[in-house]
Amino acid sequence: PKMKEDSCLHAALLCLGVLCYSQALTADRLNHTRPSLHGHREKGKEGQVLHRSKRGWVWNQFFVIEEYTGPDPRGCPRLHSDIDSGDGNIKYILSGEGAGIIFVIDDKSGNIHATKTLDREERAQYTLTAQAVDRNTNRPLEPPSEFIVKVQDINDNPPEFLHENYHANVPERSNVGTSVIQVTASDADDPTYGNSAKLVYSILEGQPYFSVEAQTGIIRTALPNMDREAKEEYHVVIQAKDMGGHMGGLSGTTKVTITLTDVNDNPPKFPQSVYQMAVSEAAVPGEEVGRVKAKDPDIGENGLVAYSIIDGDGVDMFEITTDYETQEGVVKLKKLLDFETKKSYSLKVEASNVHIDPKFISNGPFKDTVTVKIAVEDADEPPVFLKPSYVFEVHENAASGTVVGKVHAKDPDAANSAIRYSIDRHTDLERYFIINAEDGNIKTIKALDREEIPWHNISVFAVEVHKQHQEAKVPVAIKVIDVNDNAPRFADAYEAFVCENARSNQQFITISADDKDDSANGPRFIFSLPPEIIHNPNFTLRDNRDNTASVLVRREGFSRHKQDLYLLPIVISDGGVPPLSSTNTLTIRVCGCDSNGSLLSCNAEAYVLNAGLSTGALIAILACIVILLVIVVLFVTLKRQKKEPLIVFEEEDVRENIITYDDEGGGEEDTEAFDIATLQNPDGINGFIPRKDIKPEYQYLPRPGLRPAPNSVDVDDFINTRIQEADNDPTAPPYDSIQIYGYEGRGSVAGSLSSLESATTDSDLDYDYLQNWGPRFKKLADLYGSKDTFDDDS
Repeated sequence: PKMKEDSCLHAALLCLGVLCYSQALTADRLNHTRPSLHGHREKGKEGQVLHRSKRGWVWNQFFVIEEYTGPDPRGCPRLHSDIDSGDGNIKYILSGEGAGIIFVIDDKSGNIHATKTLDREERAQYTLTAQAVDRNTNRPLEPPSEFIVKVQDINDNPPEFLHENYHANVPERSNVGTSVIQVTASDADDPTYGNSAKLVYSILEGQPYFSVEAQTGIIRTALPNMDREAKEEYHVVIQAKDMGGHMGGLSGTTKVTITLTDVNDNPPKFPQSVYQMAVSEAAVPGEEVGRVKAKDPDIGENGLVAYSIIDGDGVDMFEITTDYETQEGVVKLKKLLDFETKKSYSLKVEASNVHIDPKFISNGPFKDTVTVKIAVEDADEPPVFLKPSYVFEVHENAASGTVVGKVHAKDPDAANSAIRYSIDRHTDLERYFIINAEDGNIKTIKALDREEIPWHNISVFAVEVHKQHQEAKVPVAIKVIDVNDNAPRFADAYEAFVCENARSNQQFITISADDKDDSANGPRFIFSLPPEIIHNPNFTLRDNRDNTASVLVRREGFSRHKQDLYLLPIVISDGGVPPLSSTNTLTIRVCGCDSNGSLLSCNAEAYVLNAGLSTGALIAILACIVILLVIVVLFVTLKRQKKEPLIVFEEEDVRENIITYDDEGGGEEDTEAFDIATLQNPDGINGFIPRKDIKPEYQYLPRPGLRPAPNSVDVDDFINTRIQEADNDPTAPPYDSIQIYGYEGRGSVAGSLSSLESATTDSDLDYDYLQNWGPRFKKLADLYGSKDTFDDDS
């Protein structure tokens, strides 16, 4: 830092000396060539006289050194007018940028001073205007003149890089001089003045691997064959120095992290020459046997390895695939193994790079091989049938114990254990077959019927005698061969009709046959008449030789009155060995037909029912019977729904038509929905009868023995009992002929419907509202709503 300050001070003194020398020369030139304040004449190009006013001073620009830190104000060149005689009558005025703040002028002498430290990087120049005026009158003596004060640069700013840290990549094994990255620094000093902004780059750390160009800042590789696998990352420090790199210049540094990217310059290598593996003979195809791995120090796609089997006696038995996540070769079983046949296999496996860089092909083959030895391990295997499936044939109706066929299985292990056989009964629910457990012979247990089940599909188990868990299963299909055991029959239940007026040799029906046996024992069918009726005078048969036959009329003229039904036996034979036949009867009815042969009637009694009723008459009679039944049903229904009166007393006795009870029934017409015993007051049974018309002060118990039994249902006894209680009650009102039944049950919130407890008279009450209470209160509304009736009765 001290060296930096000394350098700045020397530069400032040098610049100040140059500036003072230039001012002295300018002042001397002005003194010797002082212009006149008056104008003079010049002749123009065309002889015209031009008048020009000459300024009293001439200048272009001034210089001020930046970052001045002296105790006195920085002096600038002195301004002086030609008309200034030194008597103090001229006043110098300074205006413009920074005037009065940064730059001040002595109004008498014209000396300009800078009052503050200037920084060129903040402002490089200032534009000012100077003028000489009369001190007393402020009258301008000279026109205003503009000049520039430039801040002269010094080297006070070090170089700065655009980034503090840089990151770059370069492929490994790049040639010397390969460009890596360019770093750039900037200097805030004036590049047009001196060497303050002239930068030179150099490398401080990172040699001898990298170098940097001094003028451009481009970093390049300096060593050949740099190997990423040896060292992947490098840290380089670059310096930028101003003053052209000379002593006294300022400098800045930056860090550059350079990473070597991978190229495929390494082939895969197996870490060992032989791999040992083992697999059980019970393994299934696709099962993994083992893994091999070749190491490749390259990364990414340059390190991808593919595996293949190129030789060995197990090429057909094994395969290898590549696990790209782990870069391993996975050996898998391709076919089933047999320890008893071959106990070991050998494979030659090759590992090669997937992507090869041609630039490094000279480094050698990018592949490697290894030997894989696989041992087959013995496993306890289940028995094995000689065939994957069996198909046998047996004739239907064969005798029980007939041999169908034989299955055979063996133990593939070296022990060769004995085998026992059995039938899976889930596949032979009816138990048609049995198998010999020792030799595997399958026999029938019962007769087979091809027409019922043409094929039997069963399963046979084979297990080792000493190892019951080792089991094998094989399907066995048994075909039932047909024998001619079913005679042919009519294909349908035929019924023929022949007209009375049929002509001779007229065909009236075609018949066919059906046989349950196979086609070899069925068609072709042969139709014929039995020998005893072959000369039948009524009908004849013709075999059409296409498994059908036609029945024809042999004579003319049939009569339903004489015979309306004929039964014609027909013999049908099949083509089986030996042939079977059956006699089938064809029913033939004689019918009446019109002239075109269309059937009219086949009823033989149609001619003797002339006096009978027609169909229309029968329908009319049935309709009448139905109507009568409907009327009877309606009458009975209406009879049942006829309303009966609620009580048997006369309707004029109003007092006895009011019934109050504390259970809700089906209405006034429901006289069977309650027990008459409920009319008894439960309090009366206990000896307490509350009154509703008065508030008694004394209560008397009724006479014992006068109360009816609790379960009594005699209405007459009930009423008599109440009358006696009223007569013997001293608190009863004088109109003892009226008994009030207003009890609604203990705790009931309902009041009495009787108007006898009311203080008003009949003439004061209006019962028309009872008409709005619905059908349940219709009877009550009729009783209390008609006043004229009561008046008449009274």
